[in-house]
Amino acid sequence: MPATPIPIRANTVLPADRRAVTLHTADGHDLVGELALPVGRAPAATMVCLHPLPTQGGSMDSHLFRKAAWRLPALADIAVLRFNSRGTSSQEGTSEGAFDGGEAERWDLAAALELVEFSDLVAGIALPSPWLVGWSFGTEIILRYGHEDPSVVGAVLLAPPLKTAGDADLDAWSASGKPLVAVVPEFDDYLRPDEARRRFARAPQCEVVPVDRSKHLFVGFTEEVLDIVVSRLNPSAVPLPREYTPIEELSV
Repeated sequence: MPATPIPIRANTVLPADRRAVTLHTADGHDLVGELALPVGRAPAATMVCLHPLPTQGGSMDSHLFRKAAWRLPALADIAVLRFNSRGTSSQEGTSEGAFDGGEAERWDLAAALELVEFSDLVAGIALPSPWLVGWSFGTEIILRYGHEDPSVVGAVLLAPPLKTAGDADLDAWSASGKPLVAVVPEFDDYLRPDEARRRFARAPQCEVVPVDRSKHLFVGFTEEVLDIVVSRLNPSAVPLPREYTPIEELSV
């Protein structure tokens, strides 16, 4: 019987091995998280998500990251680790601690990377090639602290505001030589493509990718943004399909 593809819509949840995880920070807090893995096969790469500003509603459930966890394990063989930074709440729960404006959040990022490093002990599966993918406030954490961990392959920055991250942080990324991709909305509230190109020039390896017609929240641009992310983490999987064939319907 021929397989029947289904269109992937905004709320489509594709198959994945989804596991609730707890991240333990060096300063004594437990953070709520979820690890979404491909079903029945090893991941090709790992996406570690750093969410937007929690005081403005950002969390592990911010729509781009929620949809990444719903789609990318099935469509691109990418493991997606999402978590709530300290003091942040979502439907998965509330992480311990209190929002610290990007200072103590360095320990939240370190806890996420520790889970990735020891995932074979925690989840029974290796998580290869970790990339940091931040959105807005999450990009500040990445720029300030992400280059310090030798396991990090590179970073994708979605709508980076470059507010607390400065020239010294860009210089540190430049010295690391690690890939850096800034995905910048044409009509962003904080940093638009021309200014982004000027400021990110301090890190010559940084690629600035404009997203025409989009704004800071990328509403209506999920597919385009996820294609950009996947093109760096697992290039063989792009463009992402807009339809999915359920495994149980596949012909033998």
